[in-house]
Amino acid sequence: MNEPLPLVFDVLIVGAGHGGAACAIALRQVGFAGTIGLVGDEPELPYERPPLSKEYLSGEKPWERLLIRPASFWTERAITLLPGRRAVSVDSDARTVSAESGETFGYRKLVWATGGSPRRLTCDGHDAVGVHAIRTRADVDRLIGELPGVTKAVVIGGGYIGLEAAAVLRKLDKAVTLVEAQSRVLARVAGEDLSRFIEAEHRAQGVDLRVGTGVESIVEEDGRATGVRMADGELLTCELVIIGVGIEPVVAPLLAAGAEAAGGGVVVDAHCRTTLVDVYAIGDGAARPSRWAGGATLRIESVQNATDQATCVAKLIAGASEAPYDAVPWFWSNQYDLKLQTVGLSVGYDATVLRGDPATRSFSVVYLHEGRVVALDCINATRDYVGGRALVVNGATPDRSVLADPAVALKTLA
Repeated sequence: MNEPLPLVFDVLIVGAGHGGAACAIALRQVGFAGTIGLVGDEPELPYERPPLSKEYLSGEKPWERLLIRPASFWTERAITLLPGRRAVSVDSDARTVSAESGETFGYRKLVWATGGSPRRLTCDGHDAVGVHAIRTRADVDRLIGELPGVTKAVVIGGGYIGLEAAAVLRKLDKAVTLVEAQSRVLARVAGEDLSRFIEAEHRAQGVDLRVGTGVESIVEEDGRATGVRMADGELLTCELVIIGVGIEPVVAPLLAAGAEAAGGGVVVDAHCRTTLVDVYAIGDGAARPSRWAGGATLRIESVQNATDQATCVAKLIAGASEAPYDAVPWFWSNQYDLKLQTVGLSVGYDATVLRGDPATRSFSVVYLHEGRVVALDCINATRDYVGGRALVVNGATPDRSVLADPAVALKTLA
């Protein structure tokens, strides 16, 4: 019997998260009339991930409100959704993508938007029942299903996901211990002023926060997690463990096909093109030189980066624009009644300016490199965030004493 011919799309997008969905939407918005296929490894319609560790986990936002678009939207715009298919290989010569299901899809242009998978622990007990990651709806649904029987939880990892999950668990009146191996939380993305403020806030909210300490193992009984054994031998008893120690970009199929690698992802140029012909990569797995990081080649893990890169690629494919990707990065996180907004990248900063008083719960940390503003972290300070964006974009070099004065609007310094 002859093998069935692969389904061929003018544009095949692998990854149905923010980046993939945004690329499909943008293609239609700029008038692309060709066929579009959107492959995703989850069974759901494309949905927003940031609320998973916040409003969805807490029960404040129902599932339907996480959908990027309703089912009718994709049908009306002739975007073929291919859910429940995990892409496992790419043949760039044949221009095909093969799925774990055995299906093969052809493409004329391929956009790789698979994001990342949670980094797992490798210690004893890492796979016990009651040990959770937060990356997909299924992850959080499993976690939510166990919450009624949980009184004590341990969160491993003091990045955004771990801190947001700890905040939600405290709001749900669970006893929470958060463990971070580095000397402070958010060490990879923020300065010490912000880290210490966030640590103090979590402790004030009842979190037992431990920094500079490691995990030896997860203790289990009859296959279920019952505690976390610390490197110093202390046992933290619990019924639930959440792992939030970063992600691993899902780019193995592209690398196996010959794409150039960098920083754990794949190298892309200013238009998000990989080294494979007619293959683009966007979002968490795309590594490129960034002028916002002094030209360093890096990956940026944010919704903004994924969606803005998606628009750049869509316009290029449709012939609507050849402008390179150059969007200033921005991020956000909600914890308790704190809204953290970040603009720019603090990579390589050599000085900080504290703007406002952290005791008021409204302040900003401005990051400088050789006197130039490169990033801001703003806590409950949206006006600083909005005004500070222009400082980052323009590479402003304001007087530090003026910069530190919260009575001076940042927009006047740009």
